[in-house]
Order: sequence, then structure tokens, then C-alpha cells
Amino acid sequence: MTATAFGPAELLHRLRARSSAAAQSPITHIEQVTARKGRVADWPGWADPAARDALVEQGITAPWEHQATAATLAWQGTHVVLATGTASGKSLAYQLPALTRLAADPKATVLYLAPTKALAADQLRSLTRLGLDGVRPATLDGDTQREEREWIRQYSRFVLTNPDMLHHALLPAHSRWSIFFRRLSYVVVDECHAYRGVFGSHVSHVLRRLRRVAARYGSTPTFVLASATSGDPAGSASRLIGAPVTAVTEDASPRGAMTFALWEPPLLPPEVTEPPTFVPSARTPNSSAFSASPSSAGLDVENMPPIRRSALRETADLLTDAVVAGTRTLAFIRSRRGAEVVASIARRSLDEAVPGLGSRVAAYRGGYLREDRRAIERALLSGELLGLASTNALELGVDLAGLDAVLICGWPGTRASLWQQAGRAGRAGGEALAVLVARDDPLDTYLVHHPEALFGRPVEATVLDPANPYVLGPQLCCAASEAPLTETDLELFGGDQARATVQALVEQGALRKRPSGWYWTERGRPDVDLRGTGGAPVQVVEAATGRLLGTVDQGSSHVMLHEGAVYLHQGVTYLVDGLDLDDAIALVHQEEPDWTTHARDVTDVSVVRVRSYVDAGPVGLFLGDVDVTSQVVSYQRRRLGSGEVIDTRPLDLPVRELRTVAVWFTVSPQALSTAGVEAADVPGALHAAEHAGIGLLPLIATCDRWDIGGLSTANHPDTETPTVFVYDGHPGGAGFAERAYGTAAAWLRATREAIASCACETGCPSCVQSPKCGNGNNPLDKPGAVKVLDTVLAAIPE
Repeated sequence: MTATAFGPAELLHRLRARSSAAAQSPITHIEQVTARKGRVADWPGWADPAARDALVEQGITAPWEHQATAATLAWQGTHVVLATGTASGKSLAYQLPALTRLAADPKATVLYLAPTKALAADQLRSLTRLGLDGVRPATLDGDTQREEREWIRQYSRFVLTNPDMLHHALLPAHSRWSIFFRRLSYVVVDECHAYRGVFGSHVSHVLRRLRRVAARYGSTPTFVLASATSGDPAGSASRLIGAPVTAVTEDASPRGAMTFALWEPPLLPPEVTEPPTFVPSARTPNSSAFSASPSSAGLDVENMPPIRRSALRETADLLTDAVVAGTRTLAFIRSRRGAEVVASIARRSLDEAVPGLGSRVAAYRGGYLREDRRAIERALLSGELLGLASTNALELGVDLAGLDAVLICGWPGTRASLWQQAGRAGRAGGEALAVLVARDDPLDTYLVHHPEALFGRPVEATVLDPANPYVLGPQLCCAASEAPLTETDLELFGGDQARATVQALVEQGALRKRPSGWYWTERGRPDVDLRGTGGAPVQVVEAATGRLLGTVDQGSSHVMLHEGAVYLHQGVTYLVDGLDLDDAIALVHQEEPDWTTHARDVTDVSVVRVRSYVDAGPVGLFLGDVDVTSQVVSYQRRRLGSGEVIDTRPLDLPVRELRTVAVWFTVSPQALSTAGVEAADVPGALHAAEHAGIGLLPLIATCDRWDIGGLSTANHPDTETPTVFVYDGHPGGAGFAERAYGTAAAWLRATREAIASCACETGCPSCVQSPKCGNGNNPLDKPGAVKVLDTVLAAIPE
């Protein structure tokens, strides 16, 4: 049985009608994005006729103006970044010059880099459809078999891979790939806005290493970068590759009309929200420091105010409505577990409404095996699947023609990602619907009630820091292991900063100085993880069968795979029997418990060095290096549905240490007393301000809430005064704390407004409660937080 297909406008009407019975409509704002006509250009005279004809056969009768401009710059040898909207045809801008070069020079090669396997596979399909002789495109990634790798190395002229393979396989074995590098004409860096933070900083050095290896074999490839619309694309791309880049930003492609709705889930009736049992904090009873770390989770308060319906459940219901209406819909979910939950709820609801319809919904996320991913992609492209709940693995570039609607469960972190995800709908130029479903947290609540912060605002610049010593040092070791570093090389890797780092590496014994350069001293290659996940991924294995279910990165394993954790995989629930960190394996068994699990941790921060500070009388604002120690110490089992805490169980996991960068502010006790914050209320006031500050920082910096952590205390031993810390959750920092320090007034003003404008009385997840608080959101003082921030804002300069 199938349902009649509805278009985006009809679907929104149905969703509005469904919500009209509520006391207050969940739709807080509707933005109408008008359609736009395209502007075409002539095919460039230099374009290879066969490549041009193949593109015409695919329906591309003429390039858009921005495609022709960027392609011509690339053909002329200028490094170029094309930063235009989703579905604007960025692929043509690099395909045309690259394929023309391959036709003109039978020995030339091209290297294509994508941040995800799905995107590389999609580009392979696009190139294969062109049917051009002699190109021999092929994907090279962790799923590629050894025999196939050998064929690619010897015969492929258009290799599609990712930065991880370039770092781990191609550059260390550059002598075996010498013919490919000697003939390298173009390097394509697709979706380059994805390279931010620590990952982006690592990739920036991988690309410098690539330029160095290519030069060693006599080639100087032209870089063509493709990006979503972003702030300062030329500057970001230049930092990424270490060379000047010209930006093309005028989007001449046509765009269909889009209806963009902001959706706030309703408050649950009081009888549905029984407050969970309060469990004392895992910290020592006399401790006055309260923390929220990038890896912890927990939420329990003694007297919980009315809470909103879960964004996951609301998204699952909207996805169900869309599939019943026959509307092809993609739901973006922030976490792997969330994607599984949404798909599971939608399948169950659909089967209750129309038996068998649940089979047309699936989940998609990282950690799936290759064959599972490819099967889901084929089912979505063919229309066999009507609904898909996905992590951001499908955000980037993959051509999902025919989608009508996109549901975005929670703020994705940046305006660039928001529009990238929304742009998955209506890719054929037709009308589209996008709905941002707010989670119950300060930033999401702020955004759905301040649409001006989303619409009509420029997107953010990409934040990355190639000078991060925790990135630069290991990358210089990698470069030295590939070929001795020379003085000329050091200019490529950062000049004076690179020289100082090399000297430190010599003193540590990692490098040895000789007349011909600096040499790597070990026999094996440096072990460097680009994505900062802390080592090899943990394999999730079904104990009874030995079947590999998937993988989880090291950084998340303490939270997701601790003993007793509930683990979801393709809608099936498993319990973790044990986690072996030494062997990077977690054993699980299938079970359907009536509870979920939430890990809790404890965190401490100590100041190592102050980089910069503002002395504002009773208020101090600081930027500096800090040491963070954290440990997952227990987990709560919570009843499904009500959230009631069943119990708290201890865990014995190792302490993790992190040297990173933090921004922090201090307020004198006298200033707090003058503002009306009594001494007994100071811990709760600082704690609430810390939570809200962490929640609102992604509005200012291109970070995710889970990329940062914080700690507040009424008397920190290093500052000897009330202090709130917010720190980057990556070794050496990721640039987020620096951004917060530089825009502190705007950041803290938005934080103060988010707290003050919330309708709750004592604090709720929409303002000062945190889903990752290691102290169970206790104590919290919402009015006190406003007074703290008023005091800080009155003192610090704009």
C-alpha cells in the first residue's frame, strides 16, 4: 500500500494542521526563499570537445557563469576556490579543466579529495557516467581491496580519495606513487569548508606535504577547491593549502523556491513529565567546581521544570508524516545514536499506520560497513526509500536528486552547515521544504526565536589553526619521515613557528639535524591521527557470533561503549558486555532493555599560561593554555519514556589528560555582592552562566557544543576568585577559545539574552541546563547567572 505523494507546500500545510490543535503552534517562523533564474555562459574555447560533448549528453547544455569563471582560472593555473550554494554545480568547475588536461596530456593525472566516502563514491558515479576514454577514475579508501589498490596505482589517472588515505598511504609511500605524483596536474579539494578545527589544521599540513612531495617529483599542481557559501573563502582556502587562492563567489545557478520553517517542540503536560529521581553528583560533596566536558552526558535535577518534547521524537513524527504523505524526506540528526532512534521510531509508527511502510525508512551513519552504506545509498537514489535519518555523513555534496523535504534535528553548528543540509532538498530546481527542529537547549531556543540570526546573515569563516603545536609537531615528523626537511620546507610549514618546533623536536630526539636537513629518527612512520579521535577506532563485535557491527572513535568510546552501555545499530538494541581499550574492541549482545544509559564524568582545569588578558577592574577576561583532566566515573540507567533515574553505577575507566586553550573570566566577590548575588548563590550563578555560555558559543565560533567544555568555581586555586572557564576539547586548541576571547562582548551578550528571555522561572534545558553536565545540573541559579553576566558585560570593552 502506498500513499499519495504530496509536494513540500502541501506537506507543510498538513504539518501545520496537525499542530493547530496545540495551545501554541510549534512553528515560530517561516522564511520564504524566493526562486532565482540562472545565468549561462558560453563553453570556454579551451575545453576539450569530447569532455564538453559528454557533459552535454548528461543534460548540461551550457555552464553557469560561475562554473565557467572558476574553470577558466583553474585552466590558467590559478589556485581557485568556488564558494557557492548547494546544487550550484561546483563539480563542473573542476571536472572541465581536469578532464581537458587529461585529454591534452595522455600522461597527466588528477587527485580528488573528499571528506567522506559517500561523496567520493558519488563523484565516481558522475565521472563514470561521462564515459570518457583513458580517464580510468577510481576510488581509493579504507574499503579498497589490496589488488584493486595496485591497479589504481598503476593505471588510474583520476584518483578519488580522502585526506586520511593521502596521509596514511599515498604520501608515506610516495616513491611507489612517483609516476602519479610526477604527472599530477590538478588537486581537487571538495567541500573544503568541512576542514575546520583540529581536523582542518591537520589537513592543511597534509596538503602542504602533498605540495612538497609533488615538487620533489617536478610537478606543481593547480588546486581547485569547492566550498559551501562561507565567510572569507579565499582566506580560508589560502590557509588550508598554504598558498594564495582566488575566490569565485557569485552564484549564477538557478534556485527553486524554498519554504524554511523554524519548529519548536511543544512543552509536555506536567502529568507526562514526572521528575527523575535526583542522584548526588559524582564529584566530592564539598567540591565547588562544576563542569561540562565535551564527552560527558547526564541530566537530572531535583525539581525539574516542565520540559519540551524531545527533538528526536518530534523529528521522527515529522518524518513519519512526510513518508505517509509520499514526500521523499531526509532527516539530519546530530548523533549516530540519534539517527538510529529517529529511524526506529518512524519505522514503528509507519508499520502501525500502514503495515510494511516502515521498510521504506532507514538510518545512515558513519561506522556502517561498506556494503551496508552502498545498499542504503542505492535504495535512496532509486526511490525505494522514502525517508532517511542520517548523520551529517550525507550533508556534503552527494547528489540526492528528487528529495522534497529536509528535516534538521537541532542546530547543526554553523550557518554554512544549515544551508548545506537544507539544500539537499529540491536539488533538481523544484520547490523544497526545510524544517529546523529545535532541541531543548539555549542556542536552539535562541535561534528559533531570533530568525534574524539565521536568515540574511553571512555564513561563518572556517576556523583552523595550522600553527597549533599539537598539530604542527607531529605533521613535521610525518614530513621528515617522507623526506628530510630543508630550510626551504620550513617556510612552507609556517616559517618561524616551524623552525622553533623543529628545534624542539631535535631536543626531544624525534628529529636529527644533518647538513642535508632534518631527519626522522625512528624506523617506523609517526602515528598521527588526523581527526583527533585518540587512536584506532573501537570495533563493536557481537559476542555470540563474532560479527563486526561497526566502529566507534576512541574519543567517544568511554561514553558510548562503557560496560553496561546501550548501543544502537540499524535499529537493533545491544548491551555492551565489556570494553577492552588496549585491543580497541567492545563485545555486545542483543537485548531490548526498558532503559537508556547516560555516562557521567568529572573534570578539573588548571592554568598553565596566560596568553592575553583584559583587566576590567572587578572583572578579568583571559585567554591561555590550560590542563584539563577528565574521567568517566559512572553511568545512569534511565527509564524509557519518563526519564526516571533507575540507578547510578560506577565505572573504572582511565583518566584522560588534555593540554588545550581556554577563555575564562573572573569576577570579584565584591562585584557579585554589589550585583545582588549572595555568597551562597555564587556557585549556582556561575554554573548556570557557564552552561549557557557553552551553549551559545557555536553562534560565534564555527564549533559544535560537543567540541568545547567548561568549568565554573566560586574560588579557583589558580585565580583565587570566582571563575568560569570554557575550553577547546582538542589537544592544543582548535581556535574556538580564541574566537570567544576576541568576540567576548557579543558572545556573552547573546548568552545573557538567551537566559533572560526564557520563560521558565528557575532554569531549564532551553537556557541554563546542559545535557552533558557532569554534576547533574546542580546547583543552578538562573537569576544569578543574569546578574553575573550583567556585571561582566558592564566592565569588559566591546
